[in-house]
Amino acid sequence: MAFSDYKHISQVQQDFQITYFEESFIRVSDIETPAAFLAEFTFNKDYFDLYTSEASRSELIILPVLREVYKTYASQYALWIQKTLTYDQKLSGTPDYLIATRSILGKTVLEKPLLIAVEAKKNDFEQGWGQCAAELVAAQKLNDNSNLPVYGIVTDGRFWEFGKLVKNQFIQNSEAYSVDQLNLLFGALHFLFQCISKERVNSIVFQNSK
Repeated sequence: MAFSDYKHISQVQQDFQITYFEESFIRVSDIETPAAFLAEFTFNKDYFDLYTSEASRSELIILPVLREVYKTYASQYALWIQKTLTYDQKLSGTPDYLIATRSILGKTVLEKPLLIAVEAKKNDFEQGWGQCAAELVAAQKLNDNSNLPVYGIVTDGRFWEFGKLVKNQFIQNSEAYSVDQLNLLFGALHFLFQCISKERVNSIVFQNSK
C-alpha cells in the first residue's frame, strides 16, 4: 500500500493504532522576511498564476519558502525533493519534500533520522494528512526510535498546517499559517527546525544512556 493510497488520517490511525489530538505546539516568533526573498516572492506573485496547479505552487511558493528557512540549518540537515521512502510494502512512496539529518557520506545519501515530511496538495488537506501521516509512520519506523518526534506539513501553497507523531500519538497544531503573513510562517518553520535540533540532541543522549 503506497502513501498515496491513504485518503484520510483515520485510515492511518486504524492501521497503526495511532491516537489523534489537537493542540498548539508551535510557538511562533515574528521573524522579519529577508528582503531578497520578499522581492523574489512579490515578483512571482505579481507575474505568475501561483495557484493554478500543484506544480506552480510547489516551484514558486513551497520550495522557495522551505529553502529560505532551510538555509539556516543546511549544515545539519538535508532537504530532499521527491525522494522515495520505503519501510515495507505497506509504507512506501515519495514525499514531496523530506528533511533528514545530513549524512557524513555526503549529499547523495538519505540519512536517518528522518525528521520532517511535507506534502503539497491542491485544496485537499484531508487527503494530504492521510498521506503525510503514513509518511511519518514510515519515518518513525525507519528511525527505530519512537521517542524522537517526526513532523509533518501539509500545504496548498497558501495555507500551511503542522502536525507531529510521537510514539503512537499524532498531534495536529490547532492553528494554520499563511503566506499572506510570511513573517509568522517563517517563525513557525524556524520553530520546527529548532525543535528538531533540540530533540535530536536529547535523542542521542537518551540512546547513549541505554
